[in-house]
Amino acid sequence: MQVEDHYSLLLGIQSPWEITSVDLKMAESRVDIYVEYMDSTGKCPECKNTHPTYDLRKTRTWRHLDTMQFSTFIHCQLPRINCPEHGVKSAQAPWANKQSGFTLMFEAFAIQVMLAAKSVEAARKLLGLNWKQLESIKHQAVNRGLARRSKDNIDYLGVDEKQFRKGHNYITTLVDIDQGAVLEVVEYRTEESCKTLIDKALNENQQSNVKAVCMDMWKAFYNAFSEKLPNASIVHDHFHISQYLNKAVDQIRKKENREFNTTSNNPLKKSKFLWLSNPENLSEEAKVQLNSLNELNLKVSKAWILKESFKPFWQYRSKSWAEKYFNVWYENVTKNKLPAMLKVADMLKNHIGNILTYFDHSISNAVAEGLNSKIQMTKSNARGYRSFEGFRVSILFHCGKLKMEP
Repeated sequence: MQVEDHYSLLLGIQSPWEITSVDLKMAESRVDIYVEYMDSTGKCPECKNTHPTYDLRKTRTWRHLDTMQFSTFIHCQLPRINCPEHGVKSAQAPWANKQSGFTLMFEAFAIQVMLAAKSVEAARKLLGLNWKQLESIKHQAVNRGLARRSKDNIDYLGVDEKQFRKGHNYITTLVDIDQGAVLEVVEYRTEESCKTLIDKALNENQQSNVKAVCMDMWKAFYNAFSEKLPNASIVHDHFHISQYLNKAVDQIRKKENREFNTTSNNPLKKSKFLWLSNPENLSEEAKVQLNSLNELNLKVSKAWILKESFKPFWQYRSKSWAEKYFNVWYENVTKNKLPAMLKVADMLKNHIGNILTYFDHSISNAVAEGLNSKIQMTKSNARGYRSFEGFRVSILFHCGKLKMEP
C-alpha cells in the first residue's frame, strides 16, 4: 500500500478528493499531507446541488491529530463552485468545519482534553496550541452545543450571581435545576441584564411554561423574572436565607467581641467557627465549648438560638402551619431586640409570600451553588479572564452539559 492510500484510509478521504503527497519532516517532527480536488464539478455548500467548479482558492492548512509523535497538517486548495442561485461559493472540506483551522477529529480530541485537564495551561501544552487557538476551539464547541440544545420545556430554574472582578462586578447565571446545567450567563445583575439573560436562554414557549424560579431576594431578579415569566412562581432560596441569618449572627458576635476586648477576659475569642457551623458537623470538643458559651447568656448566643430555631420552618408540609411557625419565630426575634437579627426578620416578613411558595415547589439553589464552585474552579484554572465573553464561554463549556463534538 502506498503511503498516500494509507493516509486516505486513516482520514476517510474519498473521491473526488485525493491525497497526492505526504511529506515527512524528521527534523521538525512534522507530517504534511497534501490533498487535491479532482473533479470539474462540485456541490454548492448552500443548496447542495452540483454545479461546475469556478477556480481554486489559495492553499489552506488544517491541524490534524498527531501521527505517532509527529504533528500532522493537511493542506488543500478548496474549489469554488459556480452556483447560478447562490453565486461563487467555496466547497466544504469533508475533514473540517467551515472557517476552522483544525480537522473535525482534532477538535473532538481537543474538547475532551480541555474538559479533563486540570487547567487551561495544561490543556494547551498537551495539545501544542497557543491560547488563541484553544479559545477558538472552545468558542466553536459552545456555539455548536447551544445550537443543539433541546427546546423542550424547563420546569424549574435557578438564578444566582457571582463576582467576576474585584469590587461590585458581577455575572448572573441561569440554571436548569433538574438537569444541573448552566443555561446562559450575562454580565451584571441589573433588571435589564436579567431580562436579556431570560431571552438568550429560553424561547417564548419555554418562558411561558416555566413552573417556578428559585432566587435570592434581590429586587432586580424579582422584577425581571416576574415580568418575563408571569406564569412562574417565585421561590426565595433558603440557602440565601441561611446566609442572611448567619451574617446577622456574625455581626452581633463581632460587636460583642469588641466590647469584651476592653476587659481582661474575652470568652468569644476565636469562637467564630462555632457560631456559623452546623452543630451536627462540630466535634464533641467544639460542642462542649459551644454549650459552655451558651450558658453565659451572651447576645450572640441569643442570636444563634434564633438562627437555629428557624430551621424547623423548612420541615413543615403545610404552608399554613409553616406561616404560623414563622409568625411565632418573628415574635421571638422582636422580643430579643437584637438589631441585626431584627433587620433580617423584617426582610423575611416582607417577602414571606415568596418564601412560602417553597411548599408548593420544593426547590432550592443548591444546584446553582454547586455550579458556582465549579465556575470558581474554572476561573482559577484559567488564572482569571480578561473579558466577560471568554469567562461566559468557559462557564458554558464546563457547566452547560452541551453536546459540543463536531
